[in-house]
Amino acid sequence: MRRMSLRWALTAAVVLAAAGAARAGLRAGNVEYKHGDVTLEGYLAYDDAMEGQRPGVVVVHEWYGVNDYVKGRARQLARLGYVALAIDMYGKGRRAKTRAEAARLSGALRKDRKLMRARARAGLEALKRHRLTNRARLAAIGFCFGGTTALELARGGADLDVVVSFHGGLGTPLPAKAGEIKAKVLVLHGAADPHVTAEEVAAFRKEMTAAKADWQMISYGGAVHAFTNPDAGNDPSTGAAYDAKAARRSWAAMQLLFIETIGLPDPDTDEEGIGRFIKEKIFRPVGKAGKATGKAVGKAGKATGKAVKKVWDKLTGNDDLN
Repeated sequence: MRRMSLRWALTAAVVLAAAGAARAGLRAGNVEYKHGDVTLEGYLAYDDAMEGQRPGVVVVHEWYGVNDYVKGRARQLARLGYVALAIDMYGKGRRAKTRAEAARLSGALRKDRKLMRARARAGLEALKRHRLTNRARLAAIGFCFGGTTALELARGGADLDVVVSFHGGLGTPLPAKAGEIKAKVLVLHGAADPHVTAEEVAAFRKEMTAAKADWQMISYGGAVHAFTNPDAGNDPSTGAAYDAKAARRSWAAMQLLFIETIGLPDPDTDEEGIGRFIKEKIFRPVGKAGKATGKAVGKAGKATGKAVKKVWDKLTGNDDLN
C-alpha cells in the first residue's frame, strides 16, 4: 500500500476539521449587563463543544449599534474557539435606524471619551465574568466607531493583551502617555479612507511612539471607510465601501496577532498558538471522527481542493457573517 503523502494527509485533516466545525455546538444570544444605572444588551457567542476556558474577545460595533453585522463577527470568533461578546455602547433597545441617529448616538460618546472608555470597560468586565472566559488572555476589536472605542480602551490602560481597530478613527482628545498602553495595538486602515486624514494618521503614529506602545498599522491601498462590511456597498467614491481583498487580509492579520498574543484556543495546553490551532482544529476533530475517518476522506475525493478553499475562506475571509 502506498504511503499517503503529507500534503494529502494535511488536506484530508483540514476537510475533516471543517466537518467537525460544522457540528460544533455554537451558542449565541443576547445578554444583559450594567454600566452604573444603564442596562446594556450585548451579544455573546461561544462554542459549547469545546471544553474548559478559552481566550475572550470584546467586539465593538459600528455607529449603528449592536446589529447583525457585529453579531456575525462574534459568531466568526466563536467558531475559531474564542468567547466573543459584542458589547453595547448605547443601552438596551437603543439602536440607530438612520445615519442621523447613528451620528447622534456615537457623537455623544466621541465627545466624552471618559464615558466611552468606562462604557467599554463595563462590556469587558461582563466578558471576564463569563465562566468560559480565560481572564489571562483577552482582546478587543472594533469596526469604524468600534475601532475608535477599542483604541480608547488601549489608551486607557485596559487589561488587554491585544487591541485591533478595523477602519476606525485614530484621533483622541486624551492621548496616551508613556507606559499607559498595556495591549499590543494593530490598526487596519483603508489607505483611501476620506474620514481619516493624513494629519490624523501622523498624529496617531507620533502618539503611539511617544507612549512606547507595541503597535503596528497596515494600510490597504484603494480601500476606503467600512471596507470589511458587505453592507457598505461597492462604490468607493462614496467614501465607504466593501473591499473583499482588504477585508480578507485584515481578518487574517488579526488572527496572526492573536496567535502571538492570546493564542488560537485550546484549554488543555500552553503550547505555542499554532500548535494549539493544529491540535484543536485539525487533530482533535480527526481523532473524534474515529471510524468515520476513512469514509470521510473517501467522500472528499475530487472536491478536496474546493473544500479546502472553503475552509480557508471561513477562517480568514468575510463570507461567514450569517
